[in-house]
Amino acid sequence: MHLDRYISKTRIIDIVSSDFEGALRELLEVCKLDDKVNKEKILTDLLVREKTMTTYLGSGIALPHLRLPMKRQYIFALGRCPDGLDFNGNEEYRDLRLIFLLLASEKENSYLNVLASLARAFQEPSTVEQLTEADDLETLRKSVSTTFGRGSDRKLTKDNKFNRLILREGLKVAQGAKCSSVIIFGDTFAGGVDVSDQFENFKTILVTQSSSEVSYNKQNFNAIIPVRSFSTNRLSQLRSAMLIGLTRGIFKGNERICCVGGIHASNQFDTVVVVDVEREFQSVFTRQADMLPPTVKPEVLERVLGIATELAVEGREGRPVGCLFILGDSAKVKPHIKQLVLNPFFGYDAEERNILNPFMDETVKEYSSLDGAFIIKGDGALESAGSLVHAPEYPQKLPSGLGARHAAGAAISIAADCIAIVVSASTGTVNLFRRGQMLPLIERAVGKEV
Repeated sequence: MHLDRYISKTRIIDIVSSDFEGALRELLEVCKLDDKVNKEKILTDLLVREKTMTTYLGSGIALPHLRLPMKRQYIFALGRCPDGLDFNGNEEYRDLRLIFLLLASEKENSYLNVLASLARAFQEPSTVEQLTEADDLETLRKSVSTTFGRGSDRKLTKDNKFNRLILREGLKVAQGAKCSSVIIFGDTFAGGVDVSDQFENFKTILVTQSSSEVSYNKQNFNAIIPVRSFSTNRLSQLRSAMLIGLTRGIFKGNERICCVGGIHASNQFDTVVVVDVEREFQSVFTRQADMLPPTVKPEVLERVLGIATELAVEGREGRPVGCLFILGDSAKVKPHIKQLVLNPFFGYDAEERNILNPFMDETVKEYSSLDGAFIIKGDGALESAGSLVHAPEYPQKLPSGLGARHAAGAAISIAADCIAIVVSASTGTVNLFRRGQMLPLIERAVGKEV
């Protein structure tokens, strides 16, 4: 998404107020809203949300947001506050440097996806540094255009002899193996990658964690799979990306895919792999239409995979974490669960407790230490945490080393036609269960590369 379609220079301002409420008021003043819209009510709603769940993302950036009855899809406003702000005595707001206000139409279905994309962009140190260290408004406006628009100041693939060799041989392998698609792992290059023209006769797919890569390369690749924080094991990363591509319909079950990548931020391609999709996934999915339960959205599966993988790699406060996520029709799942603790998600609006809401990440990770499972509807709404699964006994023998949590995930995936994703506390693995069949996604979490 190119934000330059929705944000104008007049809505990028210097904040005069010293407190968060005054800053929001200034940002609302530069937003042209319908006459019937009550800005004071909007301000009140924003502040109520802030007290309930902070929109401070860290690194000096806050992302307050709200849905309104308005004709435009989105309105963005950006305020610079170099001295920080006061808010309810909370010290972290003294570190605020930028407030990015997002207003969206009540009818805009992609609202949570846009919110999540923005949050991911602000988690990139290079993006934060570029925006927060701008010396003046004009520099900030140019940085916003470059970061979120169609800026052309790019560092692309390092053009050296070895990279050219890998790309030439990759093309030969793709042709010889009769591949229909080529996957490029863009995070191999710290400054960005653009090699799509070298595989012009193939469907080319970019896999990347970088939101700026998604923005820049939208027209250069046939499809883009934005991943979050997958394993440093490149085969695990490839399997996860392929799973997302299959659920989105980017790949077909009978395809053969050539994959070109290298170590994260190494600026060097070093690997060419050919994958037969049917062989890779035949143990789990007999038909592509069976991959997802009818009610589960692909983006919900992607978000849960991202959180599960981060828990596997990082743990929680330095300790390994094991947990179980169940995605599907809650009416089918409900007969097979029993609440172990008070449900922490009870009573909240579905949008506030939706897994697609980026501000739910830390909440989910915090509750991951509870015994029991997370129950998640297909649209992403978190129904409960700390839920005991008592599905009928799993009819097959699990691989050695997998215990009760994996058995519960396998059993519920059969009984309720859902997907279960299990994070192992002892090994750091992530496994997906569908109709009782297991698909290993991370075979061992070895920590993030630095």
